[in-house]
Amino acid sequence: MSSAPFAVGLTGGIGSGKSTVADMFAARGASIVDTDVIAHGMTAPDGPAMPAIATEFGKEFVDASGAMDRASMRELVFSDAGAKARLEAILHPRIRDAALAAAASATGKYVIYAVPLLIESGTWRARVSRVLAVDCDEQVQIARVMARNNLPEAQVRAIMAAQVSRAQRLAAADDVIVNNAGIGDLEAQVDRLHAFYQQLRRKFAGNFAE
Repeated sequence: MSSAPFAVGLTGGIGSGKSTVADMFAARGASIVDTDVIAHGMTAPDGPAMPAIATEFGKEFVDASGAMDRASMRELVFSDAGAKARLEAILHPRIRDAALAAAASATGKYVIYAVPLLIESGTWRARVSRVLAVDCDEQVQIARVMARNNLPEAQVRAIMAAQVSRAQRLAAADDVIVNNAGIGDLEAQVDRLHAFYQQLRRKFAGNFAE
């Protein structure tokens, strides 16, 4: 079970299909700990990070519901590296603690941490046994995000430029899922890796017991 010291770090650029892949692994019995979901909870109405965000950035970054004003904050952190660092100082320790707590209580066959910034974060890389990158062609990625988020191409490219490069992500990955084709092809890749990860999980569990 997931108490064995084996975990996978799942990452990929915006629009690569990380969430779809995570859902496929979950359907096969893996426990998914999604740091994006945790972050949204932290910054939801009256979320645990909201008092610190309001204090650090001011009420103008809190919307009428008590949640973080995501549009205003996104605009700020893309243009101000200092503001980005201040926001990360608030969110990252809280996200890390919540993610580790979720993993500790997970009951799946193994844990997958879905972490968009896994490659950039040395601490997350050290916590996982394998890094799995979801990859797709750049034009496919751009088209997906434009359609999903109703964003202009220039803004999508700016978001991509703020992330680790595709080459860096692939170089850091132990395993890669290519998400350019249809769902059937994606399912087949997930099936192969799920079987492989279960083998590794059993090996890690045996070593851990020795």
